[in-house]
Amino acid sequence: MRTPAGTNCPYYYADFHRGHSTQECRLLRRSPTPERWEPSLCKGCPVPDILRANACPNMALEAQVIRKWFGLIRRVRVYAVCVEHQVEVKDPYVGCGQCHPLPALLSEEINHLK
Repeated sequence: MRTPAGTNCPYYYADFHRGHSTQECRLLRRSPTPERWEPSLCKGCPVPDILRANACPNMALEAQVIRKWFGLIRRVRVYAVCVEHQVEVKDPYVGCGQCHPLPALLSEEINHLK
């Protein structure tokens, strides 16, 4: 569904049919310490970009709202886990590296550049 920021996100839900006025982020609602969600959080949320960059079905996302600058700035922090290999995903844009290994030729080229 299209978020207030204009990107598509499967976790955003809105219902304005027949007088309803419901908007929520279902990913943040599942967080262990849910905070009040606001549509302005969608603007800086990395989840739509992560899902566009990495479509691995084994990656599970968790998110939470963090506060910076004495609580004046609120941001969404994303934590990713590979369900298949039970490891924390350090870079959700790329994945765990075990589910979809790089071809040998490309892997050698990357190691050569390091």
